Amino acid sequence: MSPNLRGALLMCGSMAGFTFNDAVIKYLGTALPLFQIVALRGVLTCFFLYLLARRLGMFHLRFPAHDRVLVLIRCLSEVAVTYFFLNALLHMPLANVTAVLQALPLTVTLGAALFFREAVGWRRMLAIGVGFCGMLLIVRPGAEGFTSHSYFALLAVALITVRDLVTRRMSAQVPSLMVSFATAVTVTLAAGFASLSEPRVPVTLPLAGLILAASGFILLGYLCSVLVMRVGEVSFVAPFRYSGLIWALVLGWIVFGDWPDPVTMLGGALVVATGLFTLFRERSAQASRKT
Repeated sequence: MSPNLRGALLMCGSMAGFTFNDAVIKYLGTALPLFQIVALRGVLTCFFLYLLARRLGMFHLRFPAHDRVLVLIRCLSEVAVTYFFLNALLHMPLANVTAVLQALPLTVTLGAALFFREAVGWRRMLAIGVGFCGMLLIVRPGAEGFTSHSYFALLAVALITVRDLVTRRMSAQVPSLMVSFATAVTVTLAAGFASLSEPRVPVTLPLAGLILAASGFILLGYLCSVLVMRVGEVSFVAPFRYSGLIWALVLGWIVFGDWPDPVTMLGGALVVATGLFTLFRERSAQASRKT
């Protein structure tokens, strides 16, 4: 299997894992406090990641100090992402939140240009601007449905951008499983402390089963999200991120009875279209540099 094909499958797996996890967490949010859900899910996720890392001989910290700093930044970014994104998720339709996340290829491209001095032509900059307009159609500042949770969704996009850019700067000496394990432990500890301020709700057997399912989905998402940033060409792999929007539309309709209105669908289409154009231009630029 070629690196590009592996990267495409990993991206689809990552999006499926995160989107199914989001649907389960949103459903659980009607019965359990948020931080209790994240803490319980995290304990199971950490346990599974620990067993897998030990089994594969990847449970170690034998990598450069520079990478350790990057792992720490990634972990702290993930804690903030978890807080802002899940708060937005519990108060917004699943497809709307997921559609906002589709701006990530645009924000990562912009971040790489600003912080890594990567060349970005005027066409891609224009596409980024149009994509951000599409994102505004989704959250609609000033509209009746715009709340603080809409801001939370936008903050989550910014923080995930930081996380992805940091991951790309890690050397190949850092085991992907250790990055996932460190991230899961950090998020679980933060949620555990935060849950002390919430009322504790008894967990029934059906709720426990859903938490177990969420931990399995987030485990899949964690692993694939780390691996995908290190396999294949970004310009080829990144478009498969949009598979998450398809899952969100289907799950939102089946589980929660939500379907985006035409303005939101238009905004999502703009974000996806400009994201694909940006990735196409990046691939063309890479081909030109090789020739």
